[in-house]
Amino acid sequence: MAERLEILVFGRVQGVGFRWHTLQQAQRCGVTGTVRNLPDGSVHIVAEGDRAALDILLNWATAGPPHARVDHTEIRWTKPQGEFADFLITG
Repeated sequence: MAERLEILVFGRVQGVGFRWHTLQQAQRCGVTGTVRNLPDGSVHIVAEGDRAALDILLNWATAGPPHARVDHTEIRWTKPQGEFADFLITG
């Protein structure tokens, strides 16, 4: 059953390839959605797919890519909207 996961990632997560690595991980997991930088220095991920795939993405996001430093995350699970055809970097 599909679900929607929103993750706000805080720490040193901009300027370290976080969005590109998120895109790669999301594609490996087979989920759809978006990732973007926010003005406050955090990264916002919205992903939809099956729970097991989203759990893998969430686990990855809590550590991030090699040059990132994730201090903490905020997560929210909701019902999927079905608005995404694939996974994109949007900002």
